[in-house]
Amino acid sequence: MTTTLWHERAKNVQIDGRAFINGERVWARGEQRFDDFSPVDGRNLGQIARCDALDVDVAVAAARAAFEDRRWAGQSPAKRKRVMLRFADLVQQHRDELALLETLDMGKPIKYSAGGDVGWAANCLRWYGEAIDKIYDQIAPTADNSLALITREPVGVVAAVVPWNYPMLMASWKIAPALAAGNSVILKPSEKSPLTALRLAELALQAGLPAGVFNVLPGYGNEAGAALALHMDVDCIGFTGSTKVGKQIMQMAGQSNLKRVWTELGGKSANIVCADCPDLEAAVKAAVGAIYYNQGESCNAPSRLFVEASIKERFLGMALDLVPNFLPGDPLDESTVMGAIVDATQMQTVMGYIEAGQAEGAELLAGGRAARAESGGFYVEPTLFDRVDSSMRIAREEIFGPVLSVLSFTDVDEAVRQANATPYGLQAAVWTADMSRAIRASRALRAGTVHVNQYDNDDITVPFGGYKQSGNGRDKSLHAFDKYTELKTTWIQID
Repeated sequence: MTTTLWHERAKNVQIDGRAFINGERVWARGEQRFDDFSPVDGRNLGQIARCDALDVDVAVAAARAAFEDRRWAGQSPAKRKRVMLRFADLVQQHRDELALLETLDMGKPIKYSAGGDVGWAANCLRWYGEAIDKIYDQIAPTADNSLALITREPVGVVAAVVPWNYPMLMASWKIAPALAAGNSVILKPSEKSPLTALRLAELALQAGLPAGVFNVLPGYGNEAGAALALHMDVDCIGFTGSTKVGKQIMQMAGQSNLKRVWTELGGKSANIVCADCPDLEAAVKAAVGAIYYNQGESCNAPSRLFVEASIKERFLGMALDLVPNFLPGDPLDESTVMGAIVDATQMQTVMGYIEAGQAEGAELLAGGRAARAESGGFYVEPTLFDRVDSSMRIAREEIFGPVLSVLSFTDVDEAVRQANATPYGLQAAVWTADMSRAIRASRALRAGTVHVNQYDNDDITVPFGGYKQSGNGRDKSLHAFDKYTELKTTWIQID
């Protein structure tokens, strides 16, 4: 689709901001609503239901009823598989519609919404649908006079609370394994990006998912999100977001029914490039591309770049040549590779970190300014700091914006020590031709994923999650079923 056509469709887009409960679109019971503003140009996309504890009660009751009468969990694996595959197909068939909603809602370039996020979400739904009839239970090796069965059962009512940076993809990572396991699900999207979640619920119903099995509650975290975390009849929460909110959700779970909480939280990922890097050009492209992808609004963005001192000047020269390629542009232009920051608040946060970096003595080599103010949207230039010290805020705190901090090292063990000197542990990378060094560094790095001689290669078959305050549990792969199933032992005595 051409840029002109994307803009025409954007002008005519119809927004339905009602929640989705028990198979129906409904406004919040308290009739409260909020405006959904697009970061692309600042315009009001429409009004969204502002759900709160009253709506949570209704949605949980619907989800519980659906779980207890086994309208979904009681279907054969083959039937549930067919529904999940139809769901995936419908997501793919509605690619352009979903991509446009995603871009208008949170500002990412349409080339990535259409060419990446929709397809990845559909693939996630399809992969877990295919897995339904391929996971076997077990028999324990007990004595001859007993038979011990080990089986997986759905945990019950699952609340999925997802962020605004990858609204559709993060939702699929949660709802696909939870639904495949036979649970009922309540999805709470971010108030900054609710549109694709609401449309997914309609497509799920169209695919054959019974009413009540999948519900979507838009609203604020301190209202709808908190009510889900405190609810006595929610069995599990899968959360992706900030470490601060993740801690609050875990506290609320303890205050209520001790529901299990699985979290994928913040990151401050380290990217270590040694002097013997086998492909310096590839390392530069990965370092620059990964931090500016999705406007830097990625929890696994490699925001700390450690470059060995002997190659740092050459590396920086190559990186600075690439930075202009990521100047923010019109998100509805298919040539744009960096779009808008999600809203004014997040833009102010990013600009505040840029100011802090300069105040603390880092050297600003590129960017550092707001851009495209005439558009009415929220844009920040790709920013690069040199001479960064690990004590600086830009090296310690998660910025969630297009800001790269460069640090130098002379000993890889010291680089690894600094990389680990953070409360986060989501991802890391090391670039070296010495495989013994790569293996030693990979083992020493305290991160859920460590890349070697690449950054951010990914597949649905591998788990994603973090160490330390980057969370617990894993999204993606068969390991995700561990979060949304109960393990039951049935011991049968044989005479």
